[in-house]
Amino acid sequence: MDRGSAAISKKLIRLLNSAIIPCKGYDAQFCETLSALIGEARIVLMGEATHGTMEFYQARMALTRYLIQKKGFQAVAIEGDWTSVYPMHHYCQVLSDTQNSNCALREFKRFPTWMWKNTSMLNFLEKLRDYNSQIKNPASKVAIYGLDLYCLYEAISAVIAYLQKYYPEAAKEAIQRYHCFEPINQDPQQYAYLAKYQLKRTCGKEVMLQLVDTQRLAYQHINASAEEIEHQFYATQNARVVKNAENYYSSLFEPHHITWNIRDLHMIDTLQNIIAHIETVTRTPAKVIVWAHNSHIGDARATEMYEHQEINLGQLVRERFNTSAYLLGFSTAEGTVTAASTWGGPAYYKAIQLPIQGSYEWFFHELKAKNFIINLREQTPAIHLLSSPQLQRAIGVIYQPGTERLSHYYFSHLPNQFDALVHFDKTHAVIPLDTKPASRVSELPDTYPEGL
Repeated sequence: MDRGSAAISKKLIRLLNSAIIPCKGYDAQFCETLSALIGEARIVLMGEATHGTMEFYQARMALTRYLIQKKGFQAVAIEGDWTSVYPMHHYCQVLSDTQNSNCALREFKRFPTWMWKNTSMLNFLEKLRDYNSQIKNPASKVAIYGLDLYCLYEAISAVIAYLQKYYPEAAKEAIQRYHCFEPINQDPQQYAYLAKYQLKRTCGKEVMLQLVDTQRLAYQHINASAEEIEHQFYATQNARVVKNAENYYSSLFEPHHITWNIRDLHMIDTLQNIIAHIETVTRTPAKVIVWAHNSHIGDARATEMYEHQEINLGQLVRERFNTSAYLLGFSTAEGTVTAASTWGGPAYYKAIQLPIQGSYEWFFHELKAKNFIINLREQTPAIHLLSSPQLQRAIGVIYQPGTERLSHYYFSHLPNQFDALVHFDKTHAVIPLDTKPASRVSELPDTYPEGL
């Protein structure tokens, strides 16, 4: 670092020390401070800098409970498969006989299971169920839904099950249409390969027709009960998942930005459908919280993603909801994280390397307060200096310390990316429920995509 850069760095550190709001953790004061910053926003996106850090889960859970209790937020939408999250929804709304929060997480069988099947989630689900148990009106109970689309075959099964129960003749036609995916042993990647090399025709026409028919059948009853409306919503969203998942998998061997954009467009459409569903049932403006990685909820236009033709959920929420949206990012400098070394590999407790000098995390690590909130909407000299592009770290379900700069850092303009950011300087790995990861401090570099 030359003298000029060193002087600017010292100035920024000095200004940041005055601009940040120190916090002890995720206590009541932490929640009150962020609630005041969020103001009247109805769509609150909460990020994470890794997919395996306990403090990020705990902080989001604490703030979510606060917003539910104090500001009447009605739903949580998470970066998880639609069908996998639905048992959680049933458990929290006391719609099933499931008495165990562990059982509510049973459908998380696909890598990476620890992302939602972890000890932190158990406590959150139990508290949300207790909260909902005190509410008599079913429409007023807090919901939890999944935003993701990887569950192609699970969604197909759900659509058929719904139709067989309510519209048996239509179910026969759905089975015939979805038969287009056979025989590929329920392997979406095999479908992608065959579609890429034109060894099998794609099923885009069939899944679109089935979505239209499912919507027509589900919503033909105008005076449906709240329970029926919920079944209709789940069924039509499953049909939509099938359509978008088919598009995603048939594009799997195309340039990365194509599948990334398909996925995040599905997320924003799902979020809007959740909002519309809540407003239909409650007849009030919906207030929804989203949990997803920083790379999804931070505005892509403020990062390198924009140069790579990638859009994301945060950008789309800002474009569609404007001032009704609030984007909250998270960061850390050191500690441990639960992550794999290769895609589909076992989970490890890994040591997080200290930040690269000059990165946002490096500046935050140099501050006096180790845990803090920074309001990025403030027009102050510190925020002005943060607007200069700096490196920012993103760890997904894979952590590759041997190639950290290449694998986990990208340039961003932080104040344009988020409305506020929470920094926990030293963090700890989330604890999976179904396995006990070994510690892994150093390893050879990997080259698989980041898995965000």
